[in-house]
Amino acid sequence: MPCSLRLPLLAALLAAAPLLAQTGTPLLTDAELSGWFVQVNRIGRVPNAEQAFFVWEDSVLHVLPDAEAGSQQPFAVLVTDSIYDSYRLHVEYKWGEKKFAPRTETVRDAGVLFHIYDTTAFFPASLECQIQEGDTGDAWLVASRATCTLSGDAGAYSPDGHARVKTGQRYTKFARSYSWEQPGWNTVDLEVDGPTARFYVNGHLVNVITDTQKPGPGPDEWVALREGRIALQAEGAELYYRNVVISPL
Repeated sequence: MPCSLRLPLLAALLAAAPLLAQTGTPLLTDAELSGWFVQVNRIGRVPNAEQAFFVWEDSVLHVLPDAEAGSQQPFAVLVTDSIYDSYRLHVEYKWGEKKFAPRTETVRDAGVLFHIYDTTAFFPASLECQIQEGDTGDAWLVASRATCTLSGDAGAYSPDGHARVKTGQRYTKFARSYSWEQPGWNTVDLEVDGPTARFYVNGHLVNVITDTQKPGPGPDEWVALREGRIALQAEGAELYYRNVVISPL
């Protein structure tokens, strides 16, 4: 291909990328939050129509829109009824202005949980792509374990790093390689293929976890974690989610 044609074609492909990410099935479609349920820390499930954590506003999901800034707000999750295994998930988010106790003095925090296999405890046992100011793309393992290649010096994801398995605690973390978060709307794309997940932030690959596992029936036994529900977090910060779209891998 002549060089003069390559650059325009590349620019066109990059411009089309957000559109390609949204050609799947929307998971959020109406004010009733059909296909989802709400779970609140220390309370449990609450009816969608009786909660104010996740509010549908003209095709945008607004988290804690009516809560007073600085007020005490329990953490909550919006969880899919359906279970998924291999897929691409596209999520767009933007921070609001308000923070809530107990996180009024910390950075704004949220996240996408996936492969949820147990909702009896909070946060649900799962894997997480963290959405947090300056840290979007960190991988959290909630009562789960996985392998990630980490750089020796910084301890963050690197494709050329050393493979490490983390487990033994309810919450453990693999740091992302770099923060690509920007002001305004940001995109998070998860490419989940059974026990492997890749995290993209604004089009940049920032983390990869493999060999995801959950506790097995026997002592010190682990089994493959290949599927589960998906959830969006409300974790002490006002924010907005939109264009939550899933497509087959």
